[in-house]
Amino acid sequence: MGRVTLQTIADRVGVSRMTVSNAFSRPDQLSPTLRDRILAVADELGYVGPDPAARALARGTTGAVGILLTDSLSQAFSDEVATTFLGAIADELAPTGLGLTLLTTNQAGSVIPARDVAMDGALVYSCDPENTGVEWLLRRKIPLVFIDQNPADGVPAVNVADRAGARAAAQHLVDLGHRRVGIVTSGIRGRHGLIAPEDTGDVIDGFVADQRLTGWLDALTPAGITPVIARQPHGDPDSGYRAASELLKAGDPPTAIVCFSDALAQGVMEAAVDAGLTVPEDLSVVGFDDSPAAARMRPPLTTVRQDILAKGHAAAAALTRAIEATRTGEPQAAEHLCLPADLIVRASTAAPRA
Repeated sequence: MGRVTLQTIADRVGVSRMTVSNAFSRPDQLSPTLRDRILAVADELGYVGPDPAARALARGTTGAVGILLTDSLSQAFSDEVATTFLGAIADELAPTGLGLTLLTTNQAGSVIPARDVAMDGALVYSCDPENTGVEWLLRRKIPLVFIDQNPADGVPAVNVADRAGARAAAQHLVDLGHRRVGIVTSGIRGRHGLIAPEDTGDVIDGFVADQRLTGWLDALTPAGITPVIARQPHGDPDSGYRAASELLKAGDPPTAIVCFSDALAQGVMEAAVDAGLTVPEDLSVVGFDDSPAAARMRPPLTTVRQDILAKGHAAAAALTRAIEATRTGEPQAAEHLCLPADLIVRASTAAPRA
């Protein structure tokens, strides 16, 4: 049999081509009996439905939204926080029929994903402010939502109270009596290794990193504590291990370490054990995120909780509203949402040894 088309099915059923089209795209226009009959004939003939590309062209939409990630996709899928966040977005988008397209910032030959991939809108998630992909998306003037980014006028944004959460984490250590505190953080651009607080101006490459560092210092500076910062290119446990090893080998090593993420904190705790230290008796450790792994660590990790599911749902909902507003031409205020960040105290922190 040759290529099966809408007309092929219409001829077999004895209805118009438009009636067959409605069976797939506007089922409310047909009786259930007629639609079932059309779909049964289509299935018999091996017809799967109208061509998605042609349908998108006719509607003027792609049916897809992008999410721009600074990290590689392999790193994103190995991180529990990122996968939970992406899952929440997918769940929120499911009833809308919109698909999620992952965009990296890496250029593949002449293809720049943020410039060349067809999409109805995009989410920008925790990207380097110097990322050219963000600029391409802004130039395309498609609906955008910023997540964990510096809020911008006219662009909906979803953030977490990173500064307040980090301040609570550091203040917890101060209240326990710690006076030698290390900071483990990460970032792609700039310097890595051990960094003094006064030299951090050229190593902060993102809104979240800046907010969390400011929050830690909000509590440490008034207490007369000058932390030593260990910075790595990536935010995985291996990087946390390397950073902690540097801090613990330094003269007058810290009795407590605050970390940019739970993943880094996991590596810090492993480095402490390998150095012959006990957590929290010899070294207190605090993370950030309250990822699923935090409660599984031994000892369970004190951390700052952000509601990752709520962040994903809120971001996807904001984007669908922006896309709909663009489609209808109705003006919409760009809402900037800030979700809470709460300290969760577990067994990885205690007062320093006398």
